[in-house]
Amino acid sequence: MTSSSVASPNFGDLALLPAVLSAVETLGYQTPSPIQMETIPALLEGRDMLGQAQTGTGKTAAFALPLLSRLELTRREPQVLVMAPTRELAQQVAVSFSRYGQNLQGLEVATLCGGQEYREQLGALRRGAQVVVGTPGRIIDHLDRGSLKLDGLSALVLDEADEMLRMGFIDDVKRVVADTPKEAQRVFFSATLPAEIERIVNRYLVDPVKVAIESRTTTGENIEQHLVRVDGGAKLEALSRILEVEPVDGAIVFVRTRAACTTLTEQLSARGLNVASLSGDLDQSLRERTIQRLKRGKVDVLIATDVAARGLDVPRITHVFNYDLPQDSEAYTHRIGRTGRAGRTGTSITFVGFREGRKVGWIEQATGQKMSEMAVPDEAVIRAHRDEAFHQKVIAALTAGAEEQQALVERLVGEGYDPVELACAFARLARADEAPIGRLQAPRKERAPRDAKPGRGPRDRAPSEGMTRYRVAVGHKDGVKPGQLVGALANEGGIEGARIGRIDIRNAFSVVELPSSLPSSILAKMARARVAGRPLEISEDRGTPERAPRRRNDDGQAPIRRQSRA
Repeated sequence: MTSSSVASPNFGDLALLPAVLSAVETLGYQTPSPIQMETIPALLEGRDMLGQAQTGTGKTAAFALPLLSRLELTRREPQVLVMAPTRELAQQVAVSFSRYGQNLQGLEVATLCGGQEYREQLGALRRGAQVVVGTPGRIIDHLDRGSLKLDGLSALVLDEADEMLRMGFIDDVKRVVADTPKEAQRVFFSATLPAEIERIVNRYLVDPVKVAIESRTTTGENIEQHLVRVDGGAKLEALSRILEVEPVDGAIVFVRTRAACTTLTEQLSARGLNVASLSGDLDQSLRERTIQRLKRGKVDVLIATDVAARGLDVPRITHVFNYDLPQDSEAYTHRIGRTGRAGRTGTSITFVGFREGRKVGWIEQATGQKMSEMAVPDEAVIRAHRDEAFHQKVIAALTAGAEEQQALVERLVGEGYDPVELACAFARLARADEAPIGRLQAPRKERAPRDAKPGRGPRDRAPSEGMTRYRVAVGHKDGVKPGQLVGALANEGGIEGARIGRIDIRNAFSVVELPSSLPSSILAKMARARVAGRPLEISEDRGTPERAPRRRNDDGQAPIRRQSRA
């Protein structure tokens, strides 16, 4: 009997270098994704490419595998340069290159991102890294220093090009693309194609192959999906209130970094919650003990990163919180899939900053489901919830009987105290340990003005609650844009762009609002960031006015000051 079925494609059909193919097989990859099937053959041929694809479609492997297969390992200089808009994405891409190239003898991958020591980066470049992955600001910095040279580059990859445009890196992108050798392969990936990106494509890409892939992600219909609009400074209070009001049995709260995992665990523990953390730096035995405690009810709230929560299956998880937005729709689907398992219902709640609406749109488009908007419980709701909980405790106590307290109550009544006033006093004593309701910072409805004129706007107002003003040493004269400052500060400091407040660009400097809780180590890293070729030199703003330029004569010379006669 003959079979009419067609065998599924596999990576062995794609003419990858044997050492790269063996790494793919070791990692357990079997069937290429649609974007990998369309992209890998063209990139192996050295073709330029424009790919429309979101993170999560498998695009990193789509360009990493063929570019690794074409490396000349004996040539100790940058041959592949990958630019990514954020430090997190750049680090993910660098790790992927290392994993896919684990069997390539002599492979060196350099990561050039803010928040890292220059010594480590310079060392990797001196050793002759063939693959360089980084963020635009740090790449430009190394180009200016002369530590990164593009003369031997054979491939340039722009990952999430539209996001780099949105973050204000377009001038940096243009410079790198223009400095790349003409014969080098150019590969652009972008979820959307704004006009500026199309202009760069039309100018610098030669007869590019065009690939468009949609991310088709499905989410469980038994999971209620909500979003809460809350800025970074108010997330902790919002989470605490929702955990108090929602019928939570067990919850997982997803954050982006290990540092955030530790910080949030400490903050919630201080508020009296049974909480534990699960991040990538835990050894296997401690990870297993933490999960067992969660299953047995010894831990009610687990703070976790995406990597640490892979494969986590705990039946009592009723709620998943996206405290930090995930990088892509696949990560979102994986996260919320930790609840609503085996036919049960579950709830996911996603915190969204006032600048993050675009990412939510991508997730909703990819999953095919809308998130319903959910309000943070206000003080009236919290008090009503506590009153009802206490009411139920009182009813339970009456049902169980309280004869041991009867003699005390009768004594007090006999001393002339009103029974209702006595009951109020007892209730006050019983509820004395209830946590105070914290103040919730109201979300900003509109985007704060980013580029105010001197003498007007953000700097003349008091800073937002929980924020401190800082001065940075770049301004209009340096051609700096607000998006460049946001990108540099976020990447170098390792914080969310949504946590950066108002920006007031003056002629010689700019004033930026940052969270007051930032440690000095983060501020020191931010101070080393470079924008428009200059270090930011960040310092707390004391409100010193900008010095007005000296008046000049018609010939451009400063006027001679008359000396008064005695």
